[in-house]
Amino acid sequence: MNSVSTATSPRQQTLHVHRPGQDQWWRHAVIYQIYPRSFADARGDGVGDLRGIASRLDHLAALGVDAVWLSPFYRSPQRDAGYDVSDYRDVDPRFGTLEDADAMIARAHELDLKVIVDLVPNHTSDQHVWFQQALAAGPGSPERSRYIFREGSGELGEDPPNNWQSSFGGSAWTRVKARPDAPGSAWAEDGQWYLHLFDSSQPDLNWENPEVRAELESVLQFWLDRGVDGFRIDVAHGLVKEPGLPDWSGSVSMVTGVDEPPPEETQGSTLPGTLPGHPPMYDQEGVHEIYRSWRRVLENHPGEQILVAEAWVEPLERLARYVRSDEMNQAFNFSFLVTPWSAPRLRTVIAESYEVNDEVGAPTTWVLSNHDVVRHASRLGLAETGKGPNGIGIGDPQPDAELGLRRARAASLLMLGLPGSAYIYQGEELGLPEHTALPDDAREDPTFARTDGAEKGRDGCRVPIPWEADAPAFGFSPTGESWLPQPEEWSAYAVDAQTGVQGSTLEFYRTVLRLRRELVLGLGSSQWEPTFGDLASDGDVIAVVNTAEGREDVLVLANLGSEPVQLPDGWQVKLSSGPMSGDDGRTVPTDTAVWATR
Repeated sequence: MNSVSTATSPRQQTLHVHRPGQDQWWRHAVIYQIYPRSFADARGDGVGDLRGIASRLDHLAALGVDAVWLSPFYRSPQRDAGYDVSDYRDVDPRFGTLEDADAMIARAHELDLKVIVDLVPNHTSDQHVWFQQALAAGPGSPERSRYIFREGSGELGEDPPNNWQSSFGGSAWTRVKARPDAPGSAWAEDGQWYLHLFDSSQPDLNWENPEVRAELESVLQFWLDRGVDGFRIDVAHGLVKEPGLPDWSGSVSMVTGVDEPPPEETQGSTLPGTLPGHPPMYDQEGVHEIYRSWRRVLENHPGEQILVAEAWVEPLERLARYVRSDEMNQAFNFSFLVTPWSAPRLRTVIAESYEVNDEVGAPTTWVLSNHDVVRHASRLGLAETGKGPNGIGIGDPQPDAELGLRRARAASLLMLGLPGSAYIYQGEELGLPEHTALPDDAREDPTFARTDGAEKGRDGCRVPIPWEADAPAFGFSPTGESWLPQPEEWSAYAVDAQTGVQGSTLEFYRTVLRLRRELVLGLGSSQWEPTFGDLASDGDVIAVVNTAEGREDVLVLANLGSEPVQLPDGWQVKLSSGPMSGDDGRTVPTDTAVWATR
């Protein structure tokens, strides 16, 4: 067992200081992500819907979260699970109606839950009326200027305009004449290509066009008037492209951003403050002007609505620019999400996150799972932790379920003890693992098809969640229908199977969130606990003291090492992610986190 004497410890070091006046709800809120297709199905067709969501909001109020964020429920062909929007001002019939949306928002507000909706401004569906008009209007038309159309390269324009690759695999360009709905004889010689950083059914909008800017501001106003409390901005760093669309030989994937730096001869953007090889399609200066404009839209509306950036931006200093005082309110901390299960590396990202966000007066927004990554209850059970693979399938290396859940509970207790805001992905409170045995013929993520199955994609984290152990589809649907098959073993994870069960993950989360709220941990200041050293130490313990006037200090400690450690003198256990050991119950086993007070 490791034990460190306080007599030789370095002095306590400040991580974050809470400043008076920085008490707005979004600075400390715990926000629950709902993936509408997989939360609750009220109609029995196997697809989650808005009425189903409204019927289950009591669960979230009892859980103790402050707000919900809903992935897209707009009208859509669902080529990318709703992130291909054909009408921003309507609800897709799969999910219900605008009246159902109004009722869901009203029910959430009755339960003191704020509602954040997804906005997808980088691209539309190819079925959006604008893109259909662009196809029909032809080259050089005002309709095409709403998107990014270009002539091809090569002698006859037979090659894409540049070498950019889609984040879903393959080229980021599709030729108009290659589409089955390409215009007929009127544009038989139309050799233009259109840009899509994701699927070919998701053409990128041209944010240099004032009409595009005006339209999306109008969409913001439409949903503000319907009572939403904020917007999560999809691909927030991708709206503006570098002029000239220069070639770039790097690659970009979900959440982690740039995976491979380009070779020396094609370094990409040379913007000041960027890393070598900065991708010319992401994190351009022009996005900040857009978000300043959006912030003004929100500030001119009654209430306190927020903007949340989904931005895969490195380093953290670049990400912090999205949450300056006149831009976004929050930005997901993906650097924290993808950090391997290593105390030194997690200490580093925690310290850097506070440093860069405090510099601009913004909260740090913690997250461990979402609809784009392997669930952290499985990711942390793999031989290599961190972001993990893009999906896990039959025949792939399988996670250690027991180890993954033990680490996941510890990681969640660590995250929720830190000052700032935090996001929880649906089913996380149940300890749900990834569905790693999903049949290939059931997969719908376009990544799976565009990579010919080389990447399994994100369906495994999107499987409908279990509510009732013995009900059809585990209570997700009254008929037993489910758009993705659920594993049989998920009956043990169902809400009713865990409710009232001491030690269950659900009751653990309920206790964590109750104590976090009572102690107002999200608005605390924080320092390293000196017993275990400071940021420079290479030990296996993360130990942070969360402090605030008028309440007891809280030690947030996580043991990521191979040996148990002793709690520092004077601290008494208030809550732990797993059983404590030792005769006095003050020994923290490996892969365990604890909150303690003195």
